[in-house]
Amino acid sequence: MNKPVAIVLLVLAMLTGIGLALTLVAPPAPSPPQTATVLPEPAPLPEFSLTDSAGNERSRDLFRDGWHLLFFGFTHCPDICPMTLATLSSAQRELTESGVERIPQIVLVSVDPERDTPEVLGEYIGHFGDGHLALTGPEPALRELTEPLHIYFNKVALEDGYTMDHSSVVLLVDPEGRFHSLFSGPHIVDNFVHDLPILMNL
Repeated sequence: MNKPVAIVLLVLAMLTGIGLALTLVAPPAPSPPQTATVLPEPAPLPEFSLTDSAGNERSRDLFRDGWHLLFFGFTHCPDICPMTLATLSSAQRELTESGVERIPQIVLVSVDPERDTPEVLGEYIGHFGDGHLALTGPEPALRELTEPLHIYFNKVALEDGYTMDHSSVVLLVDPEGRFHSLFSGPHIVDNFVHDLPILMNL
């Protein structure tokens, strides 16, 4: 074998060895979120003042120092709201069982203040587990939170009363009180279990 060929083979062997070493040492790239939409830049939540199920006034400061899953609904909702809250609770449970340290708190904001008093909200949110938070307030106060977030809600008359049309997205709020990302429906437990640990480490 002539000298130039031997040098080329030696260089190729060295490059192969370096590539193998990097493959063994470098951690695998994290998988991207499957379903969540991540904002290019997290957006601070608007200022608001709402009442929780214990009758306490709450502001956007409640979203600081922890991750939160924010959902807008109402207690008379026949299907989407209870299904979404049950899905989020199940995702919380699976994340806890898998050893995830940071478990986001579920926050329900009722868009039906006429029927959803603090007492009604407290009983309702309790059906989905412990540690969840429910808020409501007069319509103008709700609009202060929902409109900047492009959350829709509207009262719709029925023959025997009324219902509420509303957005069904779930927002993920980061520990600085910023709108970080969102999940669109239909909501599935596995989507939250897969994406939340990734989102909370971006």
